[in-house]
Amino acid sequence: MSDIAVELKEVVKSFKTPEGGTINAVDNVDLQFSNGEFFSLLGSSGCGKTTSLRMIAGFEWPTNGEVYIDGQAQGKKPPFQRPVNTVFQSYALFQHLTVAQNVAFGLEMDRVPKKEITSRVGKALELVKLNGMDKRYPRQLSGGQQQRVALARALVKLPKVLLLDEPLGALDLKLRKEMQLELKALQREVGITFIFVTHDQEEALTMSDRIAVMSNGKVLQIGSPVEIYERPNCKFVADFIGDTNFFEGTAEKIENDRVHVDIPALRNTLVGINAGNVKPGEKVVVSVRPEKIKLTNVCNLNYNCFDVKVLNSAYIGSDTRLEVISNQQKIKIWEQNHISTLDPRAFHQGELAGFASILPENALVLHTD
Repeated sequence: MSDIAVELKEVVKSFKTPEGGTINAVDNVDLQFSNGEFFSLLGSSGCGKTTSLRMIAGFEWPTNGEVYIDGQAQGKKPPFQRPVNTVFQSYALFQHLTVAQNVAFGLEMDRVPKKEITSRVGKALELVKLNGMDKRYPRQLSGGQQQRVALARALVKLPKVLLLDEPLGALDLKLRKEMQLELKALQREVGITFIFVTHDQEEALTMSDRIAVMSNGKVLQIGSPVEIYERPNCKFVADFIGDTNFFEGTAEKIENDRVHVDIPALRNTLVGINAGNVKPGEKVVVSVRPEKIKLTNVCNLNYNCFDVKVLNSAYIGSDTRLEVISNQQKIKIWEQNHISTLDPRAFHQGELAGFASILPENALVLHTD
């Protein structure tokens, strides 16, 4: 048996535009989803993530390329002939059916024996922690409980792959965070492949084993949450995942994996990791996360250290978020509040805040586009 649950090979999906042209919603994508992993397709609206999911489900067919599930080419198989199930953002529950009847619906369509249906429905409801609610109707449930019914209905058919199209999008923030952890725990328990579509970066980082970041129909980077956040391979990924500072400049010299970058706005040089395979003389950006910049009273480094002045300050409990300036370069710095005190350091507009210090391994030198 292959370790690959789903594979997209050179997949293109084109649509006609109202003007009579064509647009590639998915543009020559190669992706492999391993058995038993939680994989997220992440990107902004229109990037191609939902179209990719719909092609796996069979709701759309590729213009070019092929979708394989468990090593078998899917061609133009309709959804009901594919060993996958889909959970949508809208839940799509039948309001006139009870919870148990909703979960049992797909099994009844497959003409599974009644005794087996009862057993499998009971196990599915237990799995999603809805024991004792089998006789309720969807309108008698909370949003989170309705989401669990949709999950149980999908899982009861024992699919090889579960496809989830922004399933938490309709929930409030607190419930979304709770459901993220529950959904990941559920995936570990059932052990099947989950392919999850989201535009929420934090959601993808929290839940995924691997993430594919998409833009304009293309996959820009695939990696673990740590790889995607700590080592983005391009400016778009660095900007899309979390928050970051960009320092624009010119690559001067390269020593091993270190690049010296002249930053005109700083009137200084930054030394960082050559994350974008840049060459001397190229225009580049240096990406530095706000929490990676430290404020110090003295310069402890021979480089990547410059005096800063406070523009704005916001205390948000877990940290203090500063906007500072050095020469003409504005910089975001997040100072973690790790000491228990009722008197955190106050930063006042216009004051000198010491020196901003950046370790080279926290500064990623990337191409400008």
